[in-house]
Amino acid sequence: MSDRPPLRDVIARHGLDARRSLGQHFLLDANLTARIVRAAGDLHGRHVIEIGPGPGGLTRALLDAEPLSVTAVEIDPRAVAAIEELAASDPRLSVLASDAMQLDLAAHTGAPRQVVANLPYNVASPLLVKLLRQAAAFERLTLMFQQEVAERICAPPASAAYGRLSVLAQWTCDVDIALRVPAAAFVPPPKVSSAVVSLTPHAVQPDAPTFARMERLTAAAFGQRRKMLRSALKLMGGNELLRAAAIDPERRAETLTVGEFNRLLTSPALALALGGREGDQREAPRRPS
Repeated sequence: MSDRPPLRDVIARHGLDARRSLGQHFLLDANLTARIVRAAGDLHGRHVIEIGPGPGGLTRALLDAEPLSVTAVEIDPRAVAAIEELAASDPRLSVLASDAMQLDLAAHTGAPRQVVANLPYNVASPLLVKLLRQAAAFERLTLMFQQEVAERICAPPASAAYGRLSVLAQWTCDVDIALRVPAAAFVPPPKVSSAVVSLTPHAVQPDAPTFARMERLTAAAFGQRRKMLRSALKLMGGNELLRAAAIDPERRAETLTVGEFNRLLTSPALALALGGREGDQREAPRRPS
């Protein structure tokens, strides 16, 4: 909208110098923010959550996409003031002055809902895991990460980047790098490039106890990458668990597909080792791996 003040004026007026402690790097290029929003698909009729809007560059592009609503979650009081200024001129925009890690994000909007955000670098990975725990509540997640983190999310088995985050993301979602963003696009520019990842949740999702078990399983498996699985998973049943799932105990975690991790997860041997019940476990459908 032509009557919006330039973002650099907003930054100056609210003293919004980007702070490393908050993982802030601002996107001011309207063409780039529009591309990010396009990667989220058609937002008509959707409720959108944005985490860490900063001065509101991406927020403006989201509003221009004509969603039903945009809920901006911001922990920095300076940015809260800037976004509230924008909200005063657009009733579709509301602001939650809070830490996104402490909120039940889905509870603050109606459905269908999406998350579209340039995530603060310093909490991007734990924020993603938090969102994956609630993946059933979202139609899609369109999230900006440091490029290294984006590549980990989308990494295939047996690659150097493949790890716990890869398994959790691909177990619950179809994932894809939608676009790459050079460091020079940000103010101030970070030391690394970034990438936008599109995550589309599977139709059926694991319940909370099952997700927690997968978190424990992958944390143990990847905790010491060079160890054979029989050693890495010793406290979860080790050889017995692996043989029950028809997985060679001498393999290492990075060689297992998401499907093989799911076999371990749904094995009665794991339920016994963790003191759970076989009936508590639920498989999340995904593309064959």
